[in-house]
Order: sequence, then structure tokens, then C-alpha cells
Amino acid sequence: MSISVLVADDSKLSRRSVIRALPQDLDYTISEATNGQEAINLLAETTFDLLLLDLTMPEVDGVGVLEYLHDRASTLNVIVISADFQPEKQKIVISLGAKRFLRKPLDKEELAMAMFELGYL
Repeated sequence: MSISVLVADDSKLSRRSVIRALPQDLDYTISEATNGQEAINLLAETTFDLLLLDLTMPEVDGVGVLEYLHDRASTLNVIVISADFQPEKQKIVISLGAKRFLRKPLDKEELAMAMFELGYL
């Protein structure tokens, strides 16, 4: 079974790092968004199993993407991956439906554990 993943981050290096950190024993279909508006556009036209989302992006930030999903009562699994690790920000993203909040630079084991807890492994 293939897992459809959207990686949304304005940094190409960060997107590549997140993709490389995905557990190797699963089959993925990966799409990439370079900003929040692009992520919203992709989410409007495609069904994904998992969104790996940065918070600090141009046009629409990660919180805006989460608000978009929240307003649509989306059940999409979202893992936020951000260097902005403020407790207030964590509370906001969790209240908007994010399942996990992981710190950059991303630790492969933390991502694997989050994916295990969400039922992917």
C-alpha cells in the first residue's frame, strides 16, 4: 500500500531532508509544496494520507494551512516540523488538528515514532 504524502516547506533543502527521513520500509507517493498557498491548492485537488508541514512559509504560513484544514473538518494526519518550538505555537497547531509537533532539524527516529503512533508503521 502506498502512502500519499505532501511535504510543505519553503526550503528545498528542508523538503529533501524530510523526504530522506521517511522510514525506508514503506512505499510513498510524495508531492511537494513550496509555500502554504501551494499546499492549500494541492490539498483542495488531491487526497493525501499525511501532511508534513513547516510553519514559517511565505504567502500562507503553516498555521494558515491548518486553519484551512480545520475549517473543512479535515481528518488528514498532520505532523508539523518546525524550528519555531514555542509552547504557545505548539498549543495553537495542536488545537487546529496537528497530530505531532517535531523540531527542526528533524530526527529520523522521532519521525518514525510519530508515524508509528499514527498507524503507518
